[in-house]
Amino acid sequence: MNNTFLILSLIVTCVCFTVSGCKTKASYAPEVVDGYDMENQTPFVLMNKRVAKSVTVAGIQERILEDGRLEVTANVLSKDDRRIQVQISCVFKNENGIPTGDETPWTTLILTENAQEGAIFKSMNTRARKYTIRVREAR
Repeated sequence: MNNTFLILSLIVTCVCFTVSGCKTKASYAPEVVDGYDMENQTPFVLMNKRVAKSVTVAGIQERILEDGRLEVTANVLSKDDRRIQVQISCVFKNENGIPTGDETPWTTLILTENAQEGAIFKSMNTRARKYTIRVREAR
């Protein structure tokens, strides 16, 4: 009698734990909030509002070098009547838009009043076919 009661209580306990504690939730699809995937949509990205008010790109040229690497030149234009200082970087991506792990360090770019400066970036490997140039405030 004791063994039957013990086994029956173990079975009831296991069923209770299984029903109440081991429910799995459904999987969720990733959600991209509008405006937060700008680096996937355009080759030139201004990282904050202050930079967006002061800087624009006048043109971008790209070419494949003889050794198969990608070279990108951006003509960065100041929209201000004052000297400004920003930082600029380039992330190289493959033909599908996936980063190749080749990213340039942030470098300082000084723009005088209404000036235009060229920024040249070269990929370190031959997989790069797309890119995103990023501009942020200098600190």
